[in-house]
Amino acid sequence: MTILQNLDLSVQSAEAVAILGASGSGKSTLLGLLAGLDQASTGEVWLCGKSLTDLDEDGRAALREGQVGFVFQNFQLLPTLTALENVLLPLELSGVADAGRIASEGLERVGLTERAGHYPRQLSGGEQQRTAIARAYAPRPRILFADEPTGNLDQATGEQVIDLLLNLRQGTGAALVLVTHDPRLAERCDRRLLMQGGRLEPLG
Repeated sequence: MTILQNLDLSVQSAEAVAILGASGSGKSTLLGLLAGLDQASTGEVWLCGKSLTDLDEDGRAALREGQVGFVFQNFQLLPTLTALENVLLPLELSGVADAGRIASEGLERVGLTERAGHYPRQLSGGEQQRTAIARAYAPRPRILFADEPTGNLDQATGEQVIDLLLNLRQGTGAALVLVTHDPRLAERCDRRLLMQGGRLEPLG
């Protein structure tokens, strides 16, 4: 079964691109391929100037390290770690110097300094997503991928997360590619694309 076909997509530095489409249209599959989380059966994907085609899983992970951030709809926080520790862990695993300071500053940017010592179960949905965003942006990636970042949030909290994502994108210069059903979020991006029939079509 062919999920995606005849796709040609390039994303510029600091650009925000929204991908919309019906459930099951292949949006999340595309995001996984672009981020190197999955591998395409045909075609070629270039990430941060390097081809993913001939890289194995370890090679793709090494390429993503420090250059790619990913925000998931269901947050993907480790339940046994505090908010600060969740942001700190990938920095420490990457051997980032002064990881503690960077993690603390990341939580400060998303307004969660006072919640740094709380575990995910003690945080609201919006606070968990803000922690996940802090974790994704902490290594100062060149590109951030977000899969339905407001999908599990109420409207007011979703608006806060939208503001945060776009403000951090402007502040860091990282490109942002997101999948969303939220027209409010899509309309605030530089470019909107519709996934339909395994193809991408520009939206006005």
